[in-house]
Amino acid sequence: MVGADLTRLSCDDVLVPTDRSLRVASSWCSLLPDDVLIESPDGGACVGLSWTGDERVLAVPGDGPRRVWLVDTVDDGARGLPWLIAGAREALAAVARRDVPEPAHGRARRLVGLPALGTGWGGAAGERGALLQQLLPVLREAAGEHGFDVALVLREPSDLAAAQRVRRGADGGWQLPAHLVAVAEQLGEKARRGQLAVFIGAGISAAAGLPTWEQLLDELAGRSDLDDELRAGLAKLPPQDSAALLARELGREQLEAYVKERFGPASYALAHPLIADLPVQEFVTTNYDPLVELAAADIGRRVQVLPFEEATPGAPWLLKLHGDAAHPESVVLTREEYLQLGDSRAALAGVLHSLLLTRHVLFVGTSMLDDDLIRIAHQVRNALRMHGSSSGRRNGTVLALREDPARARLWEQDVQTVAMGDAGMPPAEAARRLEVLLDLVGCLATPPTGYLLDPAYRGLLNDEERALSAALRRMADAVPEVSSAAGQEVAALLRRLGHRSSAAAGEGPRSDGTTDHTDERVQEQRPG
Repeated sequence: MVGADLTRLSCDDVLVPTDRSLRVASSWCSLLPDDVLIESPDGGACVGLSWTGDERVLAVPGDGPRRVWLVDTVDDGARGLPWLIAGAREALAAVARRDVPEPAHGRARRLVGLPALGTGWGGAAGERGALLQQLLPVLREAAGEHGFDVALVLREPSDLAAAQRVRRGADGGWQLPAHLVAVAEQLGEKARRGQLAVFIGAGISAAAGLPTWEQLLDELAGRSDLDDELRAGLAKLPPQDSAALLARELGREQLEAYVKERFGPASYALAHPLIADLPVQEFVTTNYDPLVELAAADIGRRVQVLPFEEATPGAPWLLKLHGDAAHPESVVLTREEYLQLGDSRAALAGVLHSLLLTRHVLFVGTSMLDDDLIRIAHQVRNALRMHGSSSGRRNGTVLALREDPARARLWEQDVQTVAMGDAGMPPAEAARRLEVLLDLVGCLATPPTGYLLDPAYRGLLNDEERALSAALRRMADAVPEVSSAAGQEVAALLRRLGHRSSAAAGEGPRSDGTTDHTDERVQEQRPG
């Protein structure tokens, strides 16, 4: 379950809602080949294909690794939710019949993405709560039967909050070992209480097809004029020294241009929105790419990128510790540039110092071998010892892919290391388990109030919640349209509770999963 833009999520298969005339909302057009699109007179576009009978699923031809499937979700015959659920089951069975020898970017299993089918033109907008209760078991059943992963992609905060409630009330299908479930519960509680910050390493973006440090150096070497002997010698040098040699050979200008192009905006992996949607306000990364902030923007979270933008009180921010591809002159790659982090970039390192002292930092996608991380952790450890802090204090949790007892022992004074599997687990399977754990953390951290005033989810409320919702709706209806700061704050609070977020409230039909909105959640901040 993820808040994201399905057109930007890296998937092997995507289900796109349509009707018997093969009309699609304009927001889906970027997924479809230009040669099959026909402009529709009543908005959106039509796909220049045709049904061959009564089937409800149609594969869109294409040569790319991602396959798009059109699914008829518009119920012209008032057949109700069972008809929609049957269409989802038929679509997933059709997807399973397509052979995918290698899932995208080395995933352990292929990924199938779909929106909440039928909640736009399909007419089920006012029954979204009941739809989710019936749809989620079908998705879990299909994933288990066909051996692929299914991502239900939602963009409205009330939809995501309601869907997570449904999952918490049933078996969410996470299938994690008991000790990882316990870790997820601890992290979810810290995120919900505003005590969690997140550090994002290169492993997260590798799942989107971006190079790791070693792969980047290899790509740069391929663009240089170094002979075979020198290229072979690069592997024997420390990475920062290899980068320094390549920067000298290529020239800084060419290196910066390559980094800007290679790490520019692109499709993001599943882990990016799973992280971006956590109720966390402080993020730090050594990655150059913009995928976390893109994923956040797609669910209405405007993340300020430091140090290039000014932090806004009450709003989330992301510190780019090693620079940003959009500002290639800022990229840290060579040993000299690493050494500058302790000098001219000391203020940036100080932000991570502060987080390690005041928050519980969740490290994902990092091997914990980065020189800057080691230096910063050492400085924080010394500061705590100097002031007599307990030697047993741990400032964070590292989610590692596989067990590495020596590395865990090295870091045990500073952080808890939690491995997804033993040393023999295939890396792709361990990476998938990390996604599952992040999914569970997000579910447990989601506030249970985001759909309270959304009429489409009234059926999910218990008696006490219905009484509270009715009282709040009466108050919301009585609140005038005001421009004062106090009035805007009250209106924002009501929107966070789901007020005016549903098509059932009279705002007209939506195209499934494509609503634009602003996420106005406020995260309470407490000392870690």
